Amino acid sequence: MSASAAIPDRPAWIPADLYPFEDSYAEIDGSRVHYVEEGSGPPLLLLHGNPTWSFLYREIIKGLAGSYRCIAVDHPGFGLSRAAPGYAFTPAEHAHVIEQLILQLDLNGITMMVQDWGGPIGFAAATRHPERFAAFVIGNTWAWPKADLSTQLFSRLLGGPLGSYLILHRNFFIENILANNVKLRKLPEEVMDAYRGPFPTAESRRPMHVFPREILTSRPFLAEIERGLPALGERPALLVWPTKDIAFGEPERRRWEEIFPHHHTVILEGAGHYIQEAAPEKIVTAVREWSAGLH
Repeated sequence: MSASAAIPDRPAWIPADLYPFEDSYAEIDGSRVHYVEEGSGPPLLLLHGNPTWSFLYREIIKGLAGSYRCIAVDHPGFGLSRAAPGYAFTPAEHAHVIEQLILQLDLNGITMMVQDWGGPIGFAAATRHPERFAAFVIGNTWAWPKADLSTQLFSRLLGGPLGSYLILHRNFFIENILANNVKLRKLPEEVMDAYRGPFPTAESRRPMHVFPREILTSRPFLAEIERGLPALGERPALLVWPTKDIAFGEPERRRWEEIFPHHHTVILEGAGHYIQEAAPEKIVTAVREWSAGLH
């Protein structure tokens, strides 16, 4: 495994003015993992979920690069990362990649920000290496088995044959779920194009279809993470939580607050599921004020 030099050539669907960062790549078990690294200070590891990539964090990076070494990663199959042959795009595989990247970059004193599937993926790595993590910024996510009725319906519907058709052939995750779940603003076309870009074909959209199925299929993986969370419970945590997310609500927020007694919660009023698009300025302000109180 070795990090290679940045590659200047980029697809036309990445708007340079919105995402003006240098590309870095790491070779991890046959996958070519793309990440951006901006700023200086303690590492801030930024992990995305479905169907996004590190582009999601562009405004967070711009706002916090003066205080943190911001490292935003694309999971294999997403953004500019290319998966190894045989890679199945499961959260357990993504977590292994993140774990190996942390070790390869020898990150310590990490503050990790997670949202959506970034939560289980990131906390899988954190529970395996608690000594490397200093603090957490937790968006709308989870890191334990979840099987309430709406979760089961979502997983079985979108993870099954109907979901396969909608996601692979209608690009449903980008055109419907992402487009309609920011709430506070409508995403401009150039932003939508940057999310469409990694998924031009039905085959390229397969990673998006794996995630809904894995909400239920990955319950043993999620249970393993849940068992490891108490080892992190004394770390400070900032919760940045939206009020208009259909997937994660008060029960999940309260559970995070119980896991991390030393928490501070900021409510993102009116924000939908994709909080980094809905309220980046509020998140940046919240992180700045919270981190100032830690030192």
